[in-house]
Amino acid sequence: MKVNKLTPNFEVKDIRKTVEFYQSFLGFSLVMAVPETQDRIEQSFADDKEYVYALVNKDNVEMMFQRTESFKRDVVFAKELPLSASVSFYMEVDGIDDFYEQIKVKGLNPTELKTAWYGMREFYLKDNNGYILGFAEKSAEQ
Repeated sequence: MKVNKLTPNFEVKDIRKTVEFYQSFLGFSLVMAVPETQDRIEQSFADDKEYVYALVNKDNVEMMFQRTESFKRDVVFAKELPLSASVSFYMEVDGIDDFYEQIKVKGLNPTELKTAWYGMREFYLKDNNGYILGFAEKSAEQ
């Protein structure tokens, strides 16, 4: 078996609010969205529609968001699980110091930016659904 890529699929309460969070605070772009009717794929949100799925990307990272009832129907192992995760989604970035300052100014309450024992300068924050996102850059001292 060859693995080509990993794209996490997050269970979320509100597709539009989640995409807006990732666009506004983290610079992601909407790639596609699926309305409740599930009869088409759209490249932007229409004001008069609700959505069950969206795909966003930034550089080499893609993330999928799926509304709770749709997610639990498709991913049966999640049926009785609460909306949350005991995992962090760790992304390597360039320019961590500037990015960290931007995140603080936006009021997202990240953890302290620090250099970990394994040589990565990193910090964590929670998205609007409570998922933990980690951002890191190799330390200049490495």
